[in-house]
Amino acid sequence: MITLITAAAVSAAPVGLLAHRQLRRRRAAAELRIDTPNGVAESGFVRIGGIDQWIEIRGEDLANPVLLELHGGPGVTNTYFANRTRAWERHFTIVRWDMRGAGKTFGHGEQGAVTFDQLLTDAVEVTRYVHRRLGTDKVVLLANSFGSVLGLRLARSHSELYSAYVGTDQNIAGGERDDIAFHALVRRLRSGGKRSAAAKLEQIGPDPTTWSAADWGLHAKLASSVDPFIAAMIKKLILPAMWFSPQHRLRDLKAGADGMKFSERIGVESVHFDAWREGTRFELPFFIFQGEQDSLTPVARARRYFDDVQAPHKEFALITDATHFASFWQPAQFLELLLTRVRPLVVEADDRAET
Repeated sequence: MITLITAAAVSAAPVGLLAHRQLRRRRAAAELRIDTPNGVAESGFVRIGGIDQWIEIRGEDLANPVLLELHGGPGVTNTYFANRTRAWERHFTIVRWDMRGAGKTFGHGEQGAVTFDQLLTDAVEVTRYVHRRLGTDKVVLLANSFGSVLGLRLARSHSELYSAYVGTDQNIAGGERDDIAFHALVRRLRSGGKRSAAAKLEQIGPDPTTWSAADWGLHAKLASSVDPFIAAMIKKLILPAMWFSPQHRLRDLKAGADGMKFSERIGVESVHFDAWREGTRFELPFFIFQGEQDSLTPVARARRYFDDVQAPHKEFALITDATHFASFWQPAQFLELLLTRVRPLVVEADDRAET
C-alpha cells in the first residue's frame, strides 16, 4: 500500500544523512526508555505457529489494561510508531506483534504457511501467550487497516479472549458491491495525467474478488498515490517514523519493504472476507474510531457496518484531521478516545470480575 525505503535508497544515502539519522535515533531511544518500578519493556522472538515471531511488550505499569495491536498492510509493522504512541504506555501495556510476512518476523527467516487463516491461528496463539506472560484473562484487541479484517473475525469467534474490540482504519469487505470508489480513482488518475495507470486499473476491473496479488498491490499503490492527505501522511509520518526508529537497523527497513511485497498474497485473500456474511453480532464491547478523511477505508462503509452491529456496548467516533493511519497521525486524539470510552469500561469489567 505504501512504497517503503528500498535497499537502493538506503545505500545511496549520504554520510551526513546517516549521521543525522544516528543522532535522531539516539534521542528517540532515550524517549522510549521505561524505568518505572512496575513497568515493562521487552522484545524478542517467540515461537508462534511453528516459526519465530517478533513480539514487543511495553508499558509503565503492569497493572494497566493490556492492548494487543493487529497491524495493517498486510506486512506493515506498527513497531515503527513506538515513539508516536509513547504517551499511550502511561495508561496501557502495549503489545505489538510483527505477523509472519512483516517486519522483523519476515527478516528473521522462514515464514512457513502465509495465509489469512494461518494469521488468524497465529493471532489466537499470540493472545494466549500474552495472557500467560502478563497474567491476565483478557486484553483489548486494537486492530488497524488490514489487521481490522482479522480483528473482526477474532472478536466474533474468540470473544472470551478479549475485553473489547477497537477498530481503526476499519476495513469492511464484502456486502453489496460498491464500484463508486473504483471509478472515482480511475477518474482522478486520468485528470492527474496518469492515463497509463488508469488504463491498467480499468484492465483489472472493479471486482476485487477477481484480482491477483499483483492486481491488489497495484490498486493499493495507485489509491495511495492520488490522495493528497495520504501523500502528506507518507512524507510527514510514515517515512520519518521508519527512518528514525531506534529499533530498526537499515537491514530491518529493507526487510520491511520486502515483507510488504511478499505479503500482497495475503491482501488479495482478505477481499473474500465478507463482514456481513460472517455476522454482525459481537459478545464484547465494540468500538470503531475512524479517520474522517480516510479514502482507503472510507467512513461511510465503516459506519454502515457499525450501524448493523449488535453488541453489549458500541460506540463510533471520528478522528478529526486524519486519513488512514489515523491513530498514529493523531495519537493524542486517539488516546483521548481510548481513555474516555474504552478504558473505563474495561477497568470496570475487571473490577467486577475480581469481586
